[in-house]
Parts: sequence; structure tokens; C-alpha cells
Amino acid sequence: MIRIVNHAQHYLRSLRAKSRSLSSTSFSTALETNGLLAAALVATLTTVSPAAAQNVAITNAKLVIGDGSATIEGGTVVIRDGKVVAAGPGVAVPSGVRVIDAGGKWVSPGIFAGFTRMGIVEVDGVSQTNDAAASGSPFHAALDITPAVNPLTSAIALNRAEGVTRAVVAPDNSNGSIFAGQGAIIDLGADRNAVSRARAFQFMEYGESGAGAAGGSRPAAYAMLRNALFEARDYARNPARFADRGKDAFLTRLDADALVPVIEGRVPLLIHVERASDILVMLELKREMPKLDMVFVGATEGWTVAREIAAGNVPVIANALVDLPASFEQLAATQSNIGRMKAAGVTVGIGTINQDEARQARWEKQFAGNLVALNRVPGASGLSWADAFAAISSKPAEAMGMGAEFGSLRPGRHGDVVIWDGDPLEIGTAALNVFIDGVEQPLTNRQTKLRDRYWKPTEGALPKAYER
Repeated sequence: MIRIVNHAQHYLRSLRAKSRSLSSTSFSTALETNGLLAAALVATLTTVSPAAAQNVAITNAKLVIGDGSATIEGGTVVIRDGKVVAAGPGVAVPSGVRVIDAGGKWVSPGIFAGFTRMGIVEVDGVSQTNDAAASGSPFHAALDITPAVNPLTSAIALNRAEGVTRAVVAPDNSNGSIFAGQGAIIDLGADRNAVSRARAFQFMEYGESGAGAAGGSRPAAYAMLRNALFEARDYARNPARFADRGKDAFLTRLDADALVPVIEGRVPLLIHVERASDILVMLELKREMPKLDMVFVGATEGWTVAREIAAGNVPVIANALVDLPASFEQLAATQSNIGRMKAAGVTVGIGTINQDEARQARWEKQFAGNLVALNRVPGASGLSWADAFAAISSKPAEAMGMGAEFGSLRPGRHGDVVIWDGDPLEIGTAALNVFIDGVEQPLTNRQTKLRDRYWKPTEGALPKAYER
């Protein structure tokens, strides 16, 4: 009963933290198996308006701000109304807040996964559970993954338990266009309101994948890109006239409308690009259209043109530790890619494009730790511990134009905080407590339930298939 009450209290806190309401009928249906408890909670819910998240202070922490600064011994972080109000040494604890003594354990911002397809894919090979791409659709840039995000996808609970609190979720490319559609930023909270920001960016393919989608060559992909941006500009000038162009137009009206925020620089354009020469082509396009807010994704050969990327002020969401060329556009692959780009002044975060990105955002912690260890390899370029953690927290958020909201424990950021039982970049470390928007989250998932069920099975507790 205590466990049920705790879960119910957590659910209510989640609702308050999100400032959203749920009807009494829906709430009753969801908890009908809990009998009198459900009735009591329904009565509570009908009289309580959505309120602020719980207020909490975590003290005596080995505190990681997440912005690349040094770790703070004996630090404190204070969360009020779902936001960080203070973090550092000597921070006073306000009265009336829940106090958690970290006991010297590591405390950090939650992991901000730089590139995923989490929440829109369950089983890759089962089309009914895969909403990343729409090969038969006449729409491309207009596709918005927001309605497809499923907060009950198994990967969300799994990655939440590993300290991942926010994620960039991108659509996948379909044949017929270099544009895949509009992605979102999600939180991994245990509630049904996963999307933190809808239509947060446009995602497109260039290089080999873009060439294939556009007709078979890079010139075709580049012509499609420029033509689409010009058509979107014409649409923005006169939307009514654009509607009369007919069925043979390269862009539908909805696609053109979705690209207007891109050409005006109001949302980032995430470009999957790997080869150095392709990166330089995109940088030249940015010089021609300076309003474009480009972010490079992948960038395996980025280190070879790192100075040019830095001069163009284009952030990168890169895969870490790619050292074998999986294609002809990755011939210069090296594990030192991120370290060398960082040394050249590029803002670099870690993502997982084409690395089981629908499920394994949690690998980013291990990747970051490996980049720290890479410094011990003669001739290699890794990252310092502080920079490596920033590459999975503040830097991806900054790349998406959201560094003022997410990714660090600086005042004003969302209260996404994790207490760890050890160094968070060590592979054996586990999250002890996870807060999202100041709400403490459950850490159970399918894997933990299976572990607990079969760790020490008792007679009669096994499924029928085992009773032989």
C-alpha cells in the first residue's frame, strides 16, 4: 500500500510540475484497480489546480554544473517551481524545502541526448511501431513527429533510469526529398506529456543519403536544397499566390510553410553531413544565406575542416569514437574527431545518429568517458572530464539554441538533476535519483522488473512455461 501511495503522490507531483490537468474520469479509469485510493485521489485532483513542482535542495554534493567548469566539492543545488535557482558552494538552503543530503555523491544535470529517434520507434522492423519515416507520403519538410511521440515507449523508461532527462528526437529521411521533417525536444518524465518543444528544428540529409533521396547525386541534392529554400522564401512573401502553382510544384504548400522558420533563422536546420567536402559546401551556402541556423549532425570528417566550421559558427552534434569508415564519406574517421574540433573552437555535443538512436541514448555517458580516456593515448585528442560531460549536457542544448533552458545547473534552467552512486562517466555507475522539472522520477523499467522477478524466483512465482 505504501508503494501505491508513493506512486500516486509522484503522479500528482508530475501533473503539477507540467502545469497540465487531467479529467477526473480519465484519472479514475487509469487507477480503477486501486479501489479506494483512486477515489481519494480523484477527489484530491478535482480540488487542486495544477501547481508548481516540488521544491528541493540537494546538499553535500560533488557537484557538476555541466557547462565545462570544474567539479565542486560540498556543493548545493536548489530547485524551486521546477527550475534551478542556485547551484554551487556555500548556497543557502531555503526554509520549507525538501532537503536531500547527497553524502558526497556526484550530482549533475541530466543527460541531454543530442540526437535520437526515441519515442517514435519501438521495433525497427515492424512498420506499425516505427513512425520515424513516411516513404509513401507526399509531404516531407511538413512532417511533424510530435503527434507520434509515445511516452510509454520502453526506451524512455530505460534511458530515464540511466540519467537521460531530455532528448533531441528527429524524423528519418524518406525517398523523394532531402528533408525528413520537423523534430522535437522531449523530456523523459513518467507522464504522458513528453514533448518539451514541438517543431524545434528541421532535419535534412546531405552527402550520400541526400544524394540518394534527391535523385542519385550530390548536385541533385544541392539543387533540391537551394530550390526548396527559394520556394519557401517566395511562399513567405506571398502565401496566397503560392497555393495556385499546381501539382507539379517541388514543394507542397505545407512543406513550404514548414521551411519558412528555417529560412528566417527562427529554428535550426539540422544537416546530416559526414564528408569534409560536403561540410564546406554547406558552409558556403550559409555564407550565401546567413540567416540559416545550421547544425551539423555526424560530421565524421569534421576534424579535417574544423577551423572552417568554427569560423562559420556552426555547432556540431557528432558521433563519438567513430574510427572505421562505414561509407566512402567517412574515410577520414578517427576517434580524435570531437577532441580536435573542440580544440579548434567548434561547439560540439554528442549524438547517436545511426547508432541504435531509437533506444541507446544512455551510451552517450560511456562515449564521453571514453573521450576522457582517449587523452592517455599518444597522439590522440580527447576531452577533459568537464568538457566531456558538457558534451552530453550543455553543449547539445546550446547547439539547439536552448542552452538558456536546459543542459546545466545554472540558475533559470529546468530542474533536471541526477544523483549518481559514482562518477557518471564510468560504465558501472548508476543513477540513484532522477529529477525532471523538479519532479522525482521512478527508475523502474522492464529490465529492472525482469531482474527482480527472476533474481531469486520462488516456487509458484514462475510463469506456466517454467513449471515443467
